[in-house]
Amino acid sequence: MQNLTINAERLWDSLMETARIGGTAKGGICRLTLTDLDRQVRDWFRSACEAAGCEVTVDELGNMFARRPGKDPSLPPIAMGSHLDTQPTGGKFDGVLGVLAGLEVIRSLNDAGYETNAPIEVVNWTNEEGSRFAPAMLASGVFAGAFDRPFADSREDREGKRFGEELERIGYRGSEKCGERKIGAFFELHIEQGPILEDERKEVGVVTGVQGMRWYEVTVTGFESHAGTTPMHLRRDALVGAARMVEAINGVALAHAPLAVSTVGLMEVRPNSRNILPGEVFFSIDLRHPDDVVLAEMEGEVKAVIARIAGEMKLDAAVADIWNSPAVHFDPACVGAVRAAAEDFGYSHRDIVSGAGHDAAYISRVAPTAMVFVPCEKGISHNESEKIEPDQAAAGANVLLRAVLAYDKAMADRAA
Repeated sequence: MQNLTINAERLWDSLMETARIGGTAKGGICRLTLTDLDRQVRDWFRSACEAAGCEVTVDELGNMFARRPGKDPSLPPIAMGSHLDTQPTGGKFDGVLGVLAGLEVIRSLNDAGYETNAPIEVVNWTNEEGSRFAPAMLASGVFAGAFDRPFADSREDREGKRFGEELERIGYRGSEKCGERKIGAFFELHIEQGPILEDERKEVGVVTGVQGMRWYEVTVTGFESHAGTTPMHLRRDALVGAARMVEAINGVALAHAPLAVSTVGLMEVRPNSRNILPGEVFFSIDLRHPDDVVLAEMEGEVKAVIARIAGEMKLDAAVADIWNSPAVHFDPACVGAVRAAAEDFGYSHRDIVSGAGHDAAYISRVAPTAMVFVPCEKGISHNESEKIEPDQAAAGANVLLRAVLAYDKAMADRAA
């Protein structure tokens, strides 16, 4: 086990090959969940896994599981993976690295003729990003019991298309009940999506948990009227009200610095005409903090300030709670396996809490879980300019390989 490493060139070639599916002119990827491009990359992944000797199973939420047998089929599989969907202007590595590194681990085990005790699986989770169908991490959430299938199937994109219908349209509605599959442990490799590792010149992040996240959708309603004939003091301008709310929401995070963050990343103005006062504005809110108590305080402050501004401006404001993902603390044994793997390879490393949400956060509810981070240039992610180097991808995949094998040995020792 100590001499096993992944094939860095093959991993990079796979990353670049899949990047052409939905590739953008600026070098990123636009591969939204359950689009035809998502189907294409799923087809590629299935074919590649089957070529590596895996059996591929798809569950009712479209989650894909590629299994390599182990010596003891009674042991639950050790899983690796992430997601293949992207943001509208996504990069080449967010999510994709974790899936293809898992595939590379299996290919490298095949090359070495190494037989694990437990089966090994690579997973592609459906709709991690949440950019087309909210909330994020939808299918891993169903797998872990946070949501149910009817809820997932009913999610609609901004065009009114439903998740369930689109899943069936692309041919990836499987027969296996989501969550029925048992997982012995789960390891997810991901780019950091932040600047800490690069700033501290660390090669690997040992992820100990994920901060809490809450999403909301706000609809502010005023009154549409003529831009030229409505005096300023008689206006009920929904956009002006929304603008003040956005500034106040930003202030809530600043008041809880340095760990709190708040973001309004989506806004729609209606009727969106240059000479009509906006009568309705829809916008999203994303609140995050590592401490759930503080996050609850932030929620209360945000809702209070929205109500205050709406009252002052004679507007109506409806706030819908969309998603609540509590702070997560990963399994100590899995985290220890990642830390030991980084040390075995001599990679510089540090413990880190993830600021972004990942499928691992939900899977930790049903299986021992940990994550591996590698740095990305300037911490940029959810952007077409997202960038890592081949040796960084290889370092993450090597740690993933070694951590999985160490956990496999520990699992077999416990079963003996």
